[in-house]
Amino acid sequence: MDSISRLCQYYQVRELALFGSALGGSFSPDSDLDFLVEFESEAQVGFMKLAKMQREFSAIFNRKVDLVPKGGLKPKIRQEILSNAEVLYAS
Repeated sequence: MDSISRLCQYYQVRELALFGSALGGSFSPDSDLDFLVEFESEAQVGFMKLAKMQREFSAIFNRKVDLVPKGGLKPKIRQEILSNAEVLYAS
């Protein structure tokens, strides 16, 4: 968990939450990990930085990781994801 906290602090993450198949019965050895990420208001995160962060989290968990910015959630699925997500880091 220390490596997760360090990465979150480095990338100015306000909150990191796990959602998707990892929290349900359909998780398998081939499944990826889906994380909802919310950044601090002053964080400057573009596509390249998000991709680098994703690779670093993939290395920690030794599996593919998808990072979904909280602000980018589609309204149709937003409430379901937010109500089921498990927060792993909050600043």
